[in-house]
Amino acid sequence: MTEQIRTSSARRSGGRAARHALRAAPPSEDQRSIRPGMSGGLYKPLSDAEIARIHETALRALEEIGLADAPPSGIEYMTRAGAVLGDDGRLRFPRALVEDMLAKAARDVTLYGRDPANDMDLSGTRVHYGTAGAAVHMVDVHGREYRESTVQDLFDAARIADQLDNIHFLQRPMVCRDITDNALMDLNTVYACTSGTAKHVGTSFTEAAFVPDCIEMLHMIAGGEDKWRERPFVSNTNCFVVPPMKFATDACLVMEDCIKAGMPILLLSAGMAGATAPPTIAGAIVQAVAECLAGIVYVNAIMPGHPAVFGTWPFGLDLRTGAMSVGSGEQALLTAGCAQMHQFYGLPGGAAAGASDAKLPDMQAGWEQMCSNVMAGLSGLNMVYEAAGMHASLLGFCHESLILGNDVIGQAQRCVRGIEVTDDTLGLEEIRATCIGPDGGPGPGHYLGTAQTLSLMEKNYVYPELGDRTSPKEWAEKDKPDLLVNATAKKEAMLAAPAPSAFDPMLDLALRERFTILL
Repeated sequence: MTEQIRTSSARRSGGRAARHALRAAPPSEDQRSIRPGMSGGLYKPLSDAEIARIHETALRALEEIGLADAPPSGIEYMTRAGAVLGDDGRLRFPRALVEDMLAKAARDVTLYGRDPANDMDLSGTRVHYGTAGAAVHMVDVHGREYRESTVQDLFDAARIADQLDNIHFLQRPMVCRDITDNALMDLNTVYACTSGTAKHVGTSFTEAAFVPDCIEMLHMIAGGEDKWRERPFVSNTNCFVVPPMKFATDACLVMEDCIKAGMPILLLSAGMAGATAPPTIAGAIVQAVAECLAGIVYVNAIMPGHPAVFGTWPFGLDLRTGAMSVGSGEQALLTAGCAQMHQFYGLPGGAAAGASDAKLPDMQAGWEQMCSNVMAGLSGLNMVYEAAGMHASLLGFCHESLILGNDVIGQAQRCVRGIEVTDDTLGLEEIRATCIGPDGGPGPGHYLGTAQTLSLMEKNYVYPELGDRTSPKEWAEKDKPDLLVNATAKKEAMLAAPAPSAFDPMLDLALRERFTILL
């Protein structure tokens, strides 16, 4: 019996040593178990018949109700294409016009990074996770307080996101509250984001008059207007509608100028179910789809085939209080249903998931972030916005939560990848060799340290960087590590190191001489 225990222990130890040795070397990109752009789409909360009904209802809404408050230039573009301006000032969209513009709309869209390694192919059901939002506060996890967000906070968020494998793009997650001039805020937002990360960046502009300077800055960063137009690495997040069913006049003028400047557009419709959108999940999706279809007409009336993301972002509402509920199961369903509509139209699409109503990165935040991030990925949503770092129903952003969200998204991506069933993965011969030895006697009786186990350690499994999987005994021996303390330490280490995606010093000097950079 003693000999048997000794032999069994040696086998386990040998397996552990081999696993530790394998993990000492980081996997190459093709060996990673998860990566940007994996295909989802297996989760389908809507049937084909239900998708068809939503589509038909959205077309009726556009034909019969239409949208109000388009700027004169937008009215000219869209009526020239076939929209009808009524005596009530509302633009209505015949279904033939919508179908014609859908045929012209860009489908094979790639959103570029400043580094080509970060390019995102938005075809099919390829899934990408990133940040977004316009939070006005930063979360201090240790003081348990909120303070106004600054341009330095934004730059730090960009630098952190740049170093997180599971954050695939950076849409501006917060507002620079320390810059009161809106033109300077827009300009410095572009600078802070693009100087902090080489991943694709999304941003918005307050007024059309502020677009030219930002475009000039992007030309300088790209190395010229031709290089910018060839690979635009910043897109315009454009809230072109004010739900229900009205155009946002100023945002539409911004969109027109961004299209002419070659900047991709996120057509963002963000109704709140029960307030600015119908209270039912189906009704909120119908309105978001109708509004974004109007956006597709608008974009393609200006420039057929211009890259645009179908940004249906309906949000949930706590009907007891009227408070936003971005961390709810209803939110997860809204987002998954929208993803199916994007696929129905064959258009690149984005929606919100991963945000939390919790004020701190606590257990509530964990379940809310995981629920919608997993469902968004499984539904095949191309762009999962607000996937990490966002709290207090979009009012607060947290650097530590961004880092912890990287682990959450890693697990969500593993769910997206799913289960591979092949002769190798079914493992009959592996089971045989483990149970029966080569001499016909008993096999080793476990799979620790086998060739298949070792070869699949990195290919099949995702490991959290900060999540703790030790036993209670080991946890105590390590002085009971605290998740938030460790996340803060990781944040400080990231920000203390040289920025991997910093601009060349000569370019940075030229930008600072040409523009008022406040960072």
